[in-house]
Order: sequence, then structure tokens, then C-alpha cells
Amino acid sequence: MLNWTSTQRNVAFASFASWTLDAFDFFILVFVLSDIAANFHTEISDVSLAIMLTLAVRPIGALLFGRLAEKYGRRPILMTNIIIFSLFELLSAWSPTLEWFLIFRVIYGIAMGGVWGVASSLAMETIPDRSRGLMSGVFQAGYPCGYLLASIIFGLCYSMVGWRGMFLIGALPILLLPFIYFKVPESPVWLAARERKESAALMPVLRSHWKLCIYLVLLMACFNFFSHGTQDLYPTFLKVQHGFDPHTVSIIAICYNIAAMLGGIFFGSLSEKIGRKKAMMIAAFLALPVLPLWAFSSGSWMIGCGAFLMQFMVQGAWGVVPTYLTELVPANARAVLPGFVYQLGNLIASVNATLQSKIAEAHGNNYGLAMAIVAGTVAVLICLIVASGRETQGVKISGSEDRGQGAAENR
Repeated sequence: MLNWTSTQRNVAFASFASWTLDAFDFFILVFVLSDIAANFHTEISDVSLAIMLTLAVRPIGALLFGRLAEKYGRRPILMTNIIIFSLFELLSAWSPTLEWFLIFRVIYGIAMGGVWGVASSLAMETIPDRSRGLMSGVFQAGYPCGYLLASIIFGLCYSMVGWRGMFLIGALPILLLPFIYFKVPESPVWLAARERKESAALMPVLRSHWKLCIYLVLLMACFNFFSHGTQDLYPTFLKVQHGFDPHTVSIIAICYNIAAMLGGIFFGSLSEKIGRKKAMMIAAFLALPVLPLWAFSSGSWMIGCGAFLMQFMVQGAWGVVPTYLTELVPANARAVLPGFVYQLGNLIASVNATLQSKIAEAHGNNYGLAMAIVAGTVAVLICLIVASGRETQGVKISGSEDRGQGAAENR
């Protein structure tokens, strides 16, 4: 990063911060599931529908905002995304009933669905090609960084502001807009494509690359089960199954989110040396021996160690995903297709929180068992699916190192 231009660093920060603050807003919910359930006099599994619905509608946002970003540019659409998801995070705090809360989370989910694809394409099309693995890990580290922020805010503020106040704090991402407006330029690859009047029609891309799309949706379904299956109910696991107080829950969450950030950056950078596929497979495979410590140990220290190692591996595998998806898809669909297949995978995985909570409730609130079943299964599936895919290391995108090459499209 030291030899990047100031513009490239600004774009990298804005993309990372957008995904961080989006994740921050999403993960506020996982810390207060039990509190919302108590407030509305219902079960945790009923409130977990909010997670499922938020994830389920994200493909709509990815398609809608991705298409707009292909037509009008990455920068203005990213700003629009931030405005909308901040607004509906704010409205979530004022929900009079569970039904209204679910409605607000659905609309929030649509806006959230657009951020990943738009922000990642802006970053990957601007930074130097030689740094794309590192940027992939840094960008994806925004997700656990958002979780980390939510953990810190929960530990510091929850006792004073309650669950509604947490959602009020969740409107703060709006403060990122001035930085993007004044400091972040449009993607040079998008500007060049506009000058050449390249077609951004999606249907021809889907028809000619349908096998790739199916492969990516299946891969992203497993990846989203991997992340959500190890994160969404973990605070509930700590509070309900182990009886930890909010301060202890916050400390453990802070530790495993630091691990997640380190893992994403480590394996993202490693993928530049050993290849995208090997890096993802190694990280996913190493999650398996961590399962017993992560889900079935006792005591805050042992559980914290298990959580640290698990999220290092889970988000380590995820750290390669942004660059892998960007390198696999055609050049004229980078803002819409990676985000769309990612969110379709999220749609499939949107049942995770409800599924795990039902399994846990059927086994005496054993959330550890429910999470271990999901995490272990998808870790194996990720290894198998990635092994059958194509290596993309070395694909040129930005043309920043060789202006004559332009944005190369995968053959």
C-alpha cells in the first residue's frame, strides 16, 4: 500500500469503510436478538426472522444497485446505498411492533445488498493489479471490522441506551458521505468503458456464462453459511448457553473479530503467492480441527481461544473471495454479477439463523451443537467446490501496471 497513490488509498479506505459500516449496522441485531424477543414478548427464533429476511432480499439490492452502478458509475450509487441503509437502520429503532421491525429490516436488507458488489468493484478496478489479493483481504476484513465495532459499541453503550439506542447509533454511517463525495473519484475502468460505449446488458452475460453463475451461487451459498453459521447466533450462544454477561460477550466478540480481520488479510495476501484456490481451501480445511474447541469447550478463556481460531480461518477463506469473484466474471459485469451471485448465495443461506435456533431449541438450547453441524458441513463443501473451479491468480483488471492492456476479460 505504501506505493499506492493518494487517490488509490482514498478509494481503498472508502470501499473498506462502506463495507465495515454496513456490517456494523447488520451485526447490531445479533447482539440484541434476545432483548427484542423479550420486548415484543416472543421467541428468539421469531426475531431471528429479521436476519433471514435481511439476507433473503439482498439479491434484489445487488441486482438493482449493481445495474445502476454499471449505468451511472460506482461512486454515486455507493453513496445512495449508504443513505438508504442508514435511514432504515434509524427507523428500526422506532419500531412499534415486531411486524414493523421486520418490514424495516427487509428494506434495509435491499440497500445492504447493493454495497458489497459496488464497493468491491470500485476498489478492484482502481488499485494496482499486483495488490489485488491484499486489497481483497483488506476489503473483506471490513465485514468483521463492522462486527468488531458492533461488539465495542454493545459493550460500552448497551447498558445505557438499550436495544433501540443501538439502532440509533447504527445510523452513523451517513457520516462517510462527505469523504466519498470530496475524496473518491469514479472507477477508471468504468470511465474507460463508458468512453468505448461498451454494453452493460446483464442477460447476455448470464446466458453465455450460466455455468459459471451456477458455480458461483453454490460457492457463495456455502461461504455465507460458513460466515453466518459461525457468527449470527454466537452472541446468543455465549449469553444463553453459557450465561456470560454483556461485558464478557463483548470482549470475546472483539477478540474473534480481530482474528477475522487478521485472517482475511493474511490469506488474501497469501493468495498472491500460492493462488486463490489453495488459499481458500487451506483456510476452510483448518476450521475443522478447531470445531471442538470453538463449540464444545467451557469457560470464557477456552471459548475465546476457539472463537479466535475459528474466525481467523472463516474470514481467512473469505478474504480471497472479493478478488476471486472479480477475476472470474466478465469485465462488463463486475459491479453487478459478483454482488448478485454473492447475495443469491446469501438468499440460500438466509435460513441459517432460524435453522440453527430451531436445532438448538430442539436440543435444550444447545447452540454449540447447531453451529458445529453447519460450520463443519460447509467447510468440507467449500474445499470440494473450490477444488473444482478455475484458478484466477494473475488476471489483469485495472491496467494500472500496464496501461496498454486495459481491463482484460477472462477467457
